[in-house]
Parts: sequence; structure tokens; C-alpha cells
Amino acid sequence: MTTRIACLGDSLTRAQFSVDYLELLGRRHPPGDVRPARHGVNGDFAYNLLQRLDAVVADPPEVITVLIGTNDARASLAGYPVEQAVKRKRLPGRPSAGWFQECLGAVVERLRAETDARIGLLSLPVLGQRLDGAAAQASHAYSRMIAEVAAANRVACLPLHERQTEELRRADPPPIAYREVTPAEVVGVLVRHKVFHRSLDTISRRRGLVLTTDQIHQNSRGAALIADVIDAGLLARSG
Repeated sequence: MTTRIACLGDSLTRAQFSVDYLELLGRRHPPGDVRPARHGVNGDFAYNLLQRLDAVVADPPEVITVLIGTNDARASLAGYPVEQAVKRKRLPGRPSAGWFQECLGAVVERLRAETDARIGLLSLPVLGQRLDGAAAQASHAYSRMIAEVAAANRVACLPLHERQTEELRRADPPPIAYREVTPAEVVGVLVRHKVFHRSLDTISRRRGLVLTTDQIHQNSRGAALIADVIDAGLLARSG
């Protein structure tokens, strides 16, 4: 029997700039056992995800994962172009922690009300790789909010942030300072990957990064951890 899984999120789920965790997830199971559906939009905030749930509830899958909040967390950091993001993503106001929790809670409430799916909220990938840095601390704080929303709505919270934190501690990576990537830099990674056929892992390695290509988007190691927590948290019980 095929288990259909809808993966909701932002650019990490869209997988233009990241290694595709949906593909990794599918490979872990015999052909036809798991059928992932991609619902990722680059740059989305929790508010944007809330606006586009119709496609999911119209044909509900057996499993739904939600990986959202990286851009909400980034917007809390100095140097993030908040005003540009508000215009580009048509946000009704400036992003904030409280608004993030409100929007994520509304996402879960609708999914619970209009589907019978098993739902899992993933805590966030670590931003940057300095665990004591502001970016990593922001992803940690927003991950705690995700856990609170999951508990309040009685759905699973999948410990991605915790797993990535452990991985970084074991790796003891160089203390590269976090800085916001520009759109040109993101496109540059895409050009090197698609046009010059450099793997995302090669780009990551040359930059001294353990889990990401640019301190945000995931390399194979980071994406594998996403697949790990989804598999262990939701699909292991789907047989």
C-alpha cells in the first residue's frame, strides 16, 4: 500500500538550492511504498503557507509534514531585508515571533480539521554553524515555538534542530560567521550547480560548511537529517 505524504514548506522543500530531502525520503523505501508530494515555495513565511493549504486539503494524503519558519527566524536577525521581504511576499505586516506562532497554529488547526492525516511539524534546521551565534540562537528560539504549537495542537514535533545541533557539535566545524545571503549569491549557487555541474556538496565543502551550502540551504548531510526525522517520526508507524 502506498503512503502519500505531503511535504509543506519553503525553499528547503522546493529544493532548487538545497539537496532534495523528498528524493532522499523516497529512496529509503521500496518503490511505490512512499509517494511524496512537494508543496514548497521559495521565501515563504508561515503566513504564506497558511494562504495555500487548499491544494493539500482538497486531496488529503495519509501524512503531512510542515517545515516552515526559517524565513521567519531570519527576519528577526540584524541585516535581514525585512521591508523587501514584506513587499515580495505580500505580507500584511512585519514578521514577528508572535505572528509566526499564530500563523503556524492556524495551519495546524486547518489541517487537523479538514484532513485525517498524521501531521508532523519539524523544528528548524540550524541557521549558520556557530551554535552560540545569533542566527543559530534564532533558529533554536523558533524551534521552541514550533514545539509549543505542536504540543498545543497534539501533533508530532520532529526534532530536526536537535539532530542538526548534535551533528554540528560532533563535527566541531570552523567558526564561520553567519551573514545573510543576497539573491545574487543564491542564484550564483544555482548557476554553479545547474550550469557548471558542481554538486551542492562540493560547493558546501569548499566553503567549510558542514550541513549547508550557504548557512541556510541544505547539503546532502543536512537534507539526510530531514529525511531521518520524518522517516522515524511518521513513516515508521505507517505500515
